[in-house]
Amino acid sequence: MNLTPDTCYRALLARDPRYDGRFFTCVKSTRIYCRPVCPAPPPKLEHCAFVASAAAAQAAGFRPCLRCRPESAPDSAAWAGTSTTVARALRLIEEGALDGGSVEALADRLGLGARQLRRLFLRHVGAAPVVVAQTRRLLLAKQLLHQTDLPITEVALASGFGSVRRFNEIFRRLYGRAPGTLRGRRGADRAPTRPDISLLLPYRPPYDWQAMLGFLGVRAVRGLEVVDGNRYRRTIRLGAEIGEIAVTHVPGEAALRVSIRFPRLDALPGIIARVRRLFDLAADPEAIRRALSRDEALAPLVQARPGLRVPGGWDAFEVAVRGILGQQVTVGAATRLAERLVDRLGDRLPEDAGVPGLDRLFPLPERFTLETVAAIGMPGARAAALVQLASAYRAEPRLFDRRHDLAETIARLRDLPGIGDWTAHYIAMRALQENDAFLASDVALQRALVVDGRRPTARGLLARAEAWRPWRAYAVMHLWHADAATASRPSLRRAR
Repeated sequence: MNLTPDTCYRALLARDPRYDGRFFTCVKSTRIYCRPVCPAPPPKLEHCAFVASAAAAQAAGFRPCLRCRPESAPDSAAWAGTSTTVARALRLIEEGALDGGSVEALADRLGLGARQLRRLFLRHVGAAPVVVAQTRRLLLAKQLLHQTDLPITEVALASGFGSVRRFNEIFRRLYGRAPGTLRGRRGADRAPTRPDISLLLPYRPPYDWQAMLGFLGVRAVRGLEVVDGNRYRRTIRLGAEIGEIAVTHVPGEAALRVSIRFPRLDALPGIIARVRRLFDLAADPEAIRRALSRDEALAPLVQARPGLRVPGGWDAFEVAVRGILGQQVTVGAATRLAERLVDRLGDRLPEDAGVPGLDRLFPLPERFTLETVAAIGMPGARAAALVQLASAYRAEPRLFDRRHDLAETIARLRDLPGIGDWTAHYIAMRALQENDAFLASDVALQRALVVDGRRPTARGLLARAEAWRPWRAYAVMHLWHADAATASRPSLRRAR
């Protein structure tokens, strides 16, 4: 979308939901910034300034609107496709990289200098990294104040602030009031009424929830995760702590509702970031539709499933292990291997954990030995690949960090024993949110694009997919669904 001031103002007057999260309106007369769908009377054009992110608005001295609640907007993708470095940095900030770390440490992790990182952020996001991090913390705190009964002290901790005093100070400076006043009389500072935290995570519609549940459901590992009815649940582990998430669809709010049960409140930002990736909540369906619909074979598939997402994974190591387990076998066979692995090597939850139907955790990398992995019944070379993967991950905890570009990410993954091009792209697509990952050698993709009885070769498929960039991973999902819908005969296919 061409977001000129005139275009933004017309979207504001129409309260056009297609633009929600794509820009924010800074009202100079009130010093408030709003979403395009704000129900307040629209200001005059001369009183408006339009920015690409909430962080840019707050960096310019504007405070969030209490009516349209900017924290409820879908993720802004203004920077997407413009800077891979910024995308990687934003992901790390979302996970809490600046809650206890410095910009210098973040820049070093990205392989560049702090000054260069600040310049990139000002160019693509409109605000410095520390402002982006502070905005994320404040908007999460505001969401927790509105949607939960957590005490103020716990809201400060859960949203990434190091101290309640600092939280109150920043909140008062931005909003001109104490945090508890946003609640009125509804539990300003009392104990939560339930053991879990329930939040709405917005997305940009449409969203094909049934397709997401179907994908995750057939791959669900017994005891670790389950799809029951219209809900996805799984056990989670961060460090030494364990918990559970449950996710349902709330189409009327254009959001997913996630219920989080975890003993450490300061882990909440990282858990939310992982859930967003697992369910691909940052996707831009309109941009994907425009790009893929130019291909005559993909156009009807995109029209039939306009809200199709790329399912992610809770943990990159887990996705990588399951990618290796799925080499050259069916989805069902790969899932059974994963169940055996979890049953033999994964920890059992305590009986009093209170998680009905879920009693397993995915194995830690130190549990992977050649003897134990080979015992689940798989080829020796693949068992060795899993053991070497676990060893490499123990030695380098950032093994699955995204690199500067997709080619570098794939090359790094392919350096690992037992990981070829198909598995590397599978890991990049599901664990690292590489929208342009593409499994050119996948038999199901080739089968879905048969012309006159002839399948395209991997090289031919790669050439054709050049026109699908940077959304080739979504083309993979559409072709997998098309193949599954038309293939009624049993066949050997790779687990996806």
